[in-house]
Amino acid sequence: MASNEPGAPAPRHLPGHIAAALAGAGGETDSAGQPWAGRSLAGDDAKIHNFEDDDGSANAGYRAAVAGLREGTGDEAAVVASLATARVFIPIVAQLAEEAESGHGLHADKQADMALVTLKAADGRTALPAFTSTDALAAWHPDARPVAVYAARAALSAVAEGAELVVLDPGADVTFVVRRPAVWALAQQKPWLPSYADEELAAEMGAAAAAFPAVRRIGLLPGRGVAARAADGTVLAGGGAGPELQVVLYLEDGLDAAGVQQLVAALQAEWSRNVLFGERVDSLEVKLRRATG
Repeated sequence: MASNEPGAPAPRHLPGHIAAALAGAGGETDSAGQPWAGRSLAGDDAKIHNFEDDDGSANAGYRAAVAGLREGTGDEAAVVASLATARVFIPIVAQLAEEAESGHGLHADKQADMALVTLKAADGRTALPAFTSTDALAAWHPDARPVAVYAARAALSAVAEGAELVVLDPGADVTFVVRRPAVWALAQQKPWLPSYADEELAAEMGAAAAAFPAVRRIGLLPGRGVAARAADGTVLAGGGAGPELQVVLYLEDGLDAAGVQQLVAALQAEWSRNVLFGERVDSLEVKLRRATG
């Protein structure tokens, strides 16, 4: 019962579409107009999705992997590996396309478009945000509706949307960027190895470089973009947006600046034609060193 006493809290007004749904509760059909009659709500029929007992918290394996990254005992490969069986939440935003007035004088959603949220990364690429917990999603966008999916399914959605990155928990204490090769690996439910630790990739890139006499050898190292920074300033050895691969070229003496520039451009063109390179390298930086010995 409403109170008119001084100091009493003002009555709370529900959003129109929620009030309309409540007013229509208890009818013979659900909100989609499908009859309740004949439905079983017991046993397997009661399950509405794969996460019935989900409390909305972050996956324990993911939390442990991120803790290892923070403490310096883990790496980004372990974080991505933890996502193989993890549930995440994809934010969906409802955009009202048409509104109708119900028989109770309340406004209800007659037609709404559900929009998958995407972001633009600093380098202009499209990124799909995903959240490891409902709290992280609500803090980022209170009006977004969480859709629970396995991370592999989220990766598939990213590929379908033309997104090259999946950004986990944007705006949270730790934001982890899953780069394109890892997104593809998750989507295919395959293990992922960072390019800077990939011996097969190193061998192919080295074989291509061997065709250039001025290149004595190459080395693959983590790029400057591998690192990420937590909200408290802690630097993490993984989760950055890239470049994730640093290629060190050990060159013989005698090349001038123009010659070095032409050599690097030719090498990059050669690598870009390699299928393995295209699949496993997201972005790179080149560092030059003088060959000794």
